[in-house]
Amino acid sequence: MLHRGQESTDGTGGGELTVPMAWLYAEYIADELLRTGDLMPPTSFEFRAGRDALALTIFLSDTSGELSGIRVITQLEKWLSLTAYDQPWQDWVRERISRLAADALESGAPAPDLDLAAAAWRWLEETELLAPDLDAVPGGGPVLGEDDGPKVWTPAWRLGLPLGHLAIHLF
Repeated sequence: MLHRGQESTDGTGGGELTVPMAWLYAEYIADELLRTGDLMPPTSFEFRAGRDALALTIFLSDTSGELSGIRVITQLEKWLSLTAYDQPWQDWVRERISRLAADALESGAPAPDLDLAAAAWRWLEETELLAPDLDAVPGGGPVLGEDDGPKVWTPAWRLGLPLGHLAIHLF
């Protein structure tokens, strides 16, 4: 979904402004799903990880190139299946971004939506968050509260993906 700027007033056609509406819309949907689920404070890094993972899922699963507000509800099952625990989500993201980047390069058209999606993916891959160790062996000792359990540094997408998945369920 591209938004084109108007021609300059001198009639020379000036440059075009391309607004990344598809990415912004995907990010808005992800934000609303997470806020509705009330899983994390919106100012936390965990919330950002969930929003970015969910926005990537929404944006990259839109094969028609245009997100429609009417279709959001019909896409929830698809997003659930893409974000499920047993799915190779990160491989799917890498493949889709690579394919879209190749298409953009071939067409020569600006791809601000893809640029923002790629930046979100870089942040999710390169940023590590301290999170509860979900793979810890149960019974390793008494754990009084959730903050007292073992913690590990994990890529942000590994924390954000289950948050996004849960937010879809709660919607």
